[in-house]
Amino acid sequence: MKTRFVLIETSHAGNVGAAARAMKTMGFDDLVLVRPRWANVLRKEETIQRASGALDVLGNARIVETLDEALDGISHLCATAMTPRDFGPPTRTPRQHFEMLMKGELDVRPADTAQAVQCLASGVAAAAESAPSATCNQTGVGLLFGCERFGMSNEDVYRSDVALSIPSNPQFGSLNLGAAIQVVAYEWRQALGGFPVVEHTPQPQRADVAQVGGMLQHWEEALTHIGFLDPAAPKKLMPRLNQLFNRAQLTQEEIHILRGVAKRMLMSEAASR
Repeated sequence: MKTRFVLIETSHAGNVGAAARAMKTMGFDDLVLVRPRWANVLRKEETIQRASGALDVLGNARIVETLDEALDGISHLCATAMTPRDFGPPTRTPRQHFEMLMKGELDVRPADTAQAVQCLASGVAAAAESAPSATCNQTGVGLLFGCERFGMSNEDVYRSDVALSIPSNPQFGSLNLGAAIQVVAYEWRQALGGFPVVEHTPQPQRADVAQVGGMLQHWEEALTHIGFLDPAAPKKLMPRLNQLFNRAQLTQEEIHILRGVAKRMLMSEAASR
C-alpha cells in the first residue's frame, strides 16, 4: 500500500533528516515537503547528518508549493500532531485508527474522479452478483505533519479523514517532529504486518558421524593415558559416552572443544612422566 509522509512548512533542516531516518527504519521512502523554510533543505549538511544513512529517502523526496500537489494519488489522509491541542476535531491514536483502517471499518474516498467512476461501476456489478467489491480500496495513505512551531492549520486538518494524536504526558506532551514521525511510522508498519523475522546468526553446523567417531577415539586415548579407562576391562564406558554425545547433537565447534580437552589431558600426562 502506498504510504506518503507529508511535512508542511518544516523550519528545521535537521528534522527533515530525522524524518528520512525514521521512515527508512520502518521501510518507507515516499517523502514530500510542502513549502519548507529552506529551498535547498534536502542538500543541507544538517539534513544529511541527521538522516544518518537514509540518503536514498532524501534523494527520492520532493518539494512542492501546495498540499494538493503533495497529495496526488493519496485517498486517505491522516493529520498528525505533535500535541493533541493542535486539533479541533475529535482525535484517535495512530494505533486505533490504523487498526480500523486495516480491518476495513473506515470509508475511504476515491483518489480521483476516474477512480470514483470505477468504484461506482464496480459497486453496481457487485450488487448484481451479491459479492463485495474489491476495486475501491484506498490507493494510498498520506500522513500529514505540520510545522514545528505552529503545528497544522485548521484548513489542512479539516480536509483530512482523521486527526491523529499520540498519547503523551499531559504536563509535557510536546514531541519533536522526528520523534512523532518515528512513532506514527512504527504504528503504521505494525498495522501493515511488521517485518518478517530474519535470522542474523547463522545456524551452527552439526557434526557428522565421522567427526563424532574421531573425537571418541581421541577421548578413549586420553582417558586411557590418565588412568580413567582400563583397556583390559573397559566395561561399557565408551559405548555410554557414545550415547551421551549422540544425545547432545554436537556441533563442529563443540567437537573442536572436546578434542582440545582430550589433547590437554594427553599433554598433562606426558608432562607428568
